Amino acid sequence: MLNTDAMAQLKGLKQQIEAQKEYAEATVKGTQNRYGFAVVDDGREIFIPPDEMLKVLPGDRVRICIRPAGRAGQNNKKGKSQEGRTVADIESLVSSTLDRFVGSVVSKGKAVFVAPDLPDLKRWLFIPPHARNGAKTGDRVACALLRHPIKDGKPSAKVMSVIGQPGAPGLENHYCAARAGLPPAWTDKDATDWLAFAQQRKPLEEDRTDLTHLNFVSIDAARTQDIDDALYAEVTSDGWLLYVAVADPTAFLDGLEGLDEALMARGTSVYFHGDVIPMLPEAIGRDFCALSEGDLRPALVCKIAVSDEGKVGDYEFFSAVVQSKAKLSYAAVDRYVTGHNDQLIAWSNPLEALVQAYKALRKYRESHELVMEDRQEFRWILNDERQIGSVEAYEKMASQHLVEECMIAANRCAAHFLAMAEASGPFVIHPGFRRDRTSEAQEFLKRYLPEIADAPIQTLAGYQRVFAALNGSHTLPLRGMVNRLLTRATFSTAPAEHMGMALPAYTNFTSPLRKYLDFLVHRQIKRLLAGEAADTVTDQQLEQGAAAIGRSRSATQAAERWLTANFLDKQRSEGRSQYRGEICHVTSAGFTVRLEDLGLEGQVDLRKDPEKFSFDKWTASLTSTTRRLQLGQEVAVIYQGCPEAGDGQLPVFELEPGCALKPPKN
Repeated sequence: MLNTDAMAQLKGLKQQIEAQKEYAEATVKGTQNRYGFAVVDDGREIFIPPDEMLKVLPGDRVRICIRPAGRAGQNNKKGKSQEGRTVADIESLVSSTLDRFVGSVVSKGKAVFVAPDLPDLKRWLFIPPHARNGAKTGDRVACALLRHPIKDGKPSAKVMSVIGQPGAPGLENHYCAARAGLPPAWTDKDATDWLAFAQQRKPLEEDRTDLTHLNFVSIDAARTQDIDDALYAEVTSDGWLLYVAVADPTAFLDGLEGLDEALMARGTSVYFHGDVIPMLPEAIGRDFCALSEGDLRPALVCKIAVSDEGKVGDYEFFSAVVQSKAKLSYAAVDRYVTGHNDQLIAWSNPLEALVQAYKALRKYRESHELVMEDRQEFRWILNDERQIGSVEAYEKMASQHLVEECMIAANRCAAHFLAMAEASGPFVIHPGFRRDRTSEAQEFLKRYLPEIADAPIQTLAGYQRVFAALNGSHTLPLRGMVNRLLTRATFSTAPAEHMGMALPAYTNFTSPLRKYLDFLVHRQIKRLLAGEAADTVTDQQLEQGAAAIGRSRSATQAAERWLTANFLDKQRSEGRSQYRGEICHVTSAGFTVRLEDLGLEGQVDLRKDPEKFSFDKWTASLTSTTRRLQLGQEVAVIYQGCPEAGDGQLPVFELEPGCALKPPKN
């Protein structure tokens, strides 16, 4: 039995241990291993041992006890001192963010599990028999968390739906959409309230300008039904009058309860290869709004004066009633534009004016502003299994450029209209060079374009001057090398320059059936036309809309890379694994290669190469003792496989032996 002194010593020791402990709330951060970290609000990351990590899931908000890892001088299993280190013990669960997720069904003996498709969660979750919903081993499934592991470290899940079985046509698209959390395609039931609301609206009976006497035509892909726009042009004494009529879904939907929440969640129509998830219910876009041939439709019209030299002049916005007189395909109009076919001779007058206006607009932009470079395009031909059957190269058609120039003219007018009225956007802004890379960009100019090294690159004129110089002929691929110094375009409630187009303000106005941003622009313009304040757009709307677009982009990119891997796997099984391509992106770890004749992209990781490569950011090159690789260089590569189908990573290639060898020294 302990005496009084011993009891006092134990009590003192206990108090000392307690004094060394700290209690806090933290967020659980997973890793590729069994351990994790607790991220405290002050930024500290506290180690969570594997046994404690079994009680939580990545993203959980937990209460933890932070204690010393061990006594002074005590070593861990690897012999490293634990002095000064701390670990986190899980005390309780505050909240959990993990609810819905996707994964693959796996089994071990008679037990069935789901392997979650989450970057920081590598443990399997048990699926009880009553929660399997008919799922079988190998199925890709959508799941919900059934039981949290906080009590005993034994989590479980339930299958909400089976996305698809291995090899099912369209699995890649459906799975990647579900993983990204995209809202599903509209069902008839989902669209019932929207259709009922739209049917009650009578926009053609409103006070609108009647333009049904003008020969509007739409130019689009042959199969397109949700036609956003129609065009008409006529010759004037000093140029042309260009009319851009845009479908007006706000006329049918504004005032509908939950409208903006639903559109913010979608952000845009999502175009997969072989599948589409429309932003609006199909019947709304097709049967009510689309500027279909022969139908009377409400439209928001931008009437633009285009000068002989192609400069956009005065413009006017107004609500109108239009009737598209014909739906023309890109291919047919392209043959007319390039003079290879007179099939559209019946439309020669309105088309001829459109063609003339387009050529003037394009020439002016090329001379006075900035035009995106055309690069080789590729079209996937899907087979019956909705896999890539073949790949065809094609050039962007003149008819596509025609539509593009008309849309850009209307969009810039919309931006100017909103800016002059001090509306709350939305605007599309592109700051150009990254602010944190300004000194690096200036050093780049000193090295390669010293004649413009003093250009004020953060101004519209300076940026335009730089890119005019970059587009010239150079020994190195300077235009590609500078991309790493540039920002991406963003949305804003305040006008600002769009450096990439060399315009003082820009927005998107011409695709309101497919893009939430354009839908908002329509609403703002119509408020101004009605004499109301255009202050309804908020930063939160734009942030949520941009996030939805980001999720859509992530999903389509992951599905494309999955289909690419399937195609390359099939080619390898048929005996082809060697390709030629061009280096299109270089990092310190390796490079991205774009395959010629296919346009497919893959990655070459040089970190495991027997030779050590050094990366030079000023020449966008990788150099070893015997080899040198540079942006834009042609290389020969061998397909190795894909890390994990559906995870969004690029297929993996290796350099062919003997490729990219340095020339022998004299």
